[in-house]
Amino acid sequence: MQPTNDKRGGTSMFDNIAHSYDFLNHLLTGGIDRYGRKQLVKRGANQPTRSIVDVATGTGDLAIALHRAIRPEQLIGLDLSENMLAVAQKKIERHQLQHSIILQKGNGEKTGLGSFSCDLVTVGFGIRNFQHPEKGLAEFHRLLTRGGRLLILEFSIPTNRLFRSVYLFYFKHLLPLIGKWLSGHASAYSYLPASVLSFPCGETFADMMREAGFQNVSFTSYTFGIVTLYEGVKA
Repeated sequence: MQPTNDKRGGTSMFDNIAHSYDFLNHLLTGGIDRYGRKQLVKRGANQPTRSIVDVATGTGDLAIALHRAIRPEQLIGLDLSENMLAVAQKKIERHQLQHSIILQKGNGEKTGLGSFSCDLVTVGFGIRNFQHPEKGLAEFHRLLTRGGRLLILEFSIPTNRLFRSVYLFYFKHLLPLIGKWLSGHASAYSYLPASVLSFPCGETFADMMREAGFQNVSFTSYTFGIVTLYEGVKA
C-alpha cells in the first residue's frame, strides 16, 4: 500500500513520536535538518529583529537557535502537539531560556496572536503538515509588522535526475522501514515522504506566498535540493 498524505490525526502522530523525534530526524536526514536550520537562522540574523513567532516549533531546536543568534526581546514558539512542546520546554529550561522563549499550544492557521505583533515569522519543516497552507500564509502575513519577514524551511525534491532517483528510493522505501523499526510507529515515517512528495515546492509555493500578500519572494535550495528556504516580506 502506498503512503497517503492524510493530515487528519497529525497531532496525535507527533505526540506519539515526540520522545524519539530529534534522534530519528538527525539520523534519517543525515544531519540535513540541522544544516537547513543553520541557513534559516543565518538569514534571520542578517537584520535587527525584536520579536519572533516560530510556528510548528516542535521540540524547540529552531527557537533556541534563533534566540542565540538574534537575541530578540520576545520569542514565541507555537505547536499543536503537547508532547513536542514538553520536550521543547525541557530543552529551554536546560539552556536557562525559560524567561526568553515562551511556548504556547497553537494552530498555525489561526494563532490567536495580535495583528502586526512580530518582525519575523519562521517555520522549520512544518508548513507541509498544515491542512490549509494558504490559510497559514495569510495568518503569517497578518501577524507581521510592515517590513516584517517570513522564513520557511521545508523539504523538497532534488531536480538532478540521477540524484533524485537515488534519493526517492531511500526516501520512499528505506526511510519508512528504518523509522518504523526505531520508533515503533508505523505510519509516522510513511507520512513523511508522502507529505514531502505532495508539497507544492519551489516556484509553486513561492506563488502561494505572493498570493498571500508577500513581496520580494525568493527561495534557495540546499543540499542538492533536499531542503529549500523560502523568504518573503510584508510590504
